[in-house]
Amino acid sequence: MSKIILITGGSSGIGKSIGEFLIHKGFIVYGTSRNPENVTKTTFSLLTLDVKNVDSIQNAVQYVIKKEGRIDVLINNAGVGITGPIEEIPTNEMRNNFETNFFGPIEVMKAVLPKMREQKSGLIINITSIAGYMGLPYRGIYSASKGALEIVTEALRMETKQFGIEITNIAPGDFATNIAAGRYHAPVIKGSAYESAYGNTLAEMNTHVDSGSNPIEMAQAVYTIINTPKPKIHYKVGAFMQKFSIVLKRVLPDKIYEKMLMNHYKL
Repeated sequence: MSKIILITGGSSGIGKSIGEFLIHKGFIVYGTSRNPENVTKTTFSLLTLDVKNVDSIQNAVQYVIKKEGRIDVLINNAGVGITGPIEEIPTNEMRNNFETNFFGPIEVMKAVLPKMREQKSGLIINITSIAGYMGLPYRGIYSASKGALEIVTEALRMETKQFGIEITNIAPGDFATNIAAGRYHAPVIKGSAYESAYGNTLAEMNTHVDSGSNPIEMAQAVYTIINTPKPKIHYKVGAFMQKFSIVLKRVLPDKIYEKMLMNHYKL
């Protein structure tokens, strides 16, 4: 029996790559988008879902359950970037980022868990970020929101194991997607104390995304996890040095690691 997959944020980038890969592997895939009517090309069904709107989450989840009778795998992929000096990012933009990257995925998990408990099976894969393992300059809010989702996954996984449900994280590094276009960028303010450092760091970040890995690597990783009976708690996918940076954070003294990051960003 083909597994039923629900992917949030399935209209582009990593989510779309995962959906297209899985449907070609024989899965039944439902992606989601805030505005699916604006998406022209997908090989799988797209449903309306805004992770900041609980009603739209419930409507999409119940649609899949009614049509297919089950949800086997939830891939919490919807997310948004944010950059800027923490002193200058409007607080409402910080809250918006957490609503999308942290509270949104929690609401989607809350929506699918009753059905997965009833099934006595299910897999939830939360797409986080390697940035969630460290506080990155001018990406601090993004790092915090993704790091928070990593930690919540650890807790929820223990709470739901008794029901036969598996939950895991995949932390991608930089991938060649359109995420930079969808980020909230705090403006580089002329005359600001951060003008030069933030402007240079922003240009560097955009370069990393543009030259990032192929999103098909994430799709392959997701496929492997779906076929793993007992997934690990954390997975990392990306360039070697991006993954190795997590190891270095664990073993290096804090100030040496901080200096390494500052040198990388030329701060």
